[in-house]
Amino acid sequence: MADDPAIGEVVRRLEDVRQDLKEDIHGVVALVDKKADAEIMRMGQEAQDERHTTLSGRVAKLEEQGAEKDRQRQNDRRLIFFSLVVPVLLLAIQLYNANQGA
Repeated sequence: MADDPAIGEVVRRLEDVRQDLKEDIHGVVALVDKKADAEIMRMGQEAQDERHTTLSGRVAKLEEQGAEKDRQRQNDRRLIFFSLVVPVLLLAIQLYNANQGA
């Protein structure tokens, strides 16, 4: 029994092993958290990129629709001008010419 460690020595060694395991577990947890955070960040970035692409497409579509509406308004103004103003001007010119000739 002379080679057997004393109870106090066994307890001290077990406490050292317990402390080493605790530190190792904390290290593993920190690595898992870091890896999980990186994965979550990557997924969040991908989702944000997808939203950006979708919104950019929507904005482009809305701009195209706005430009089309502007062209339509311009065409409507031309139509109104030629269908209302020009006949009135022609009538005024005819009346002027008729008064000048009389």
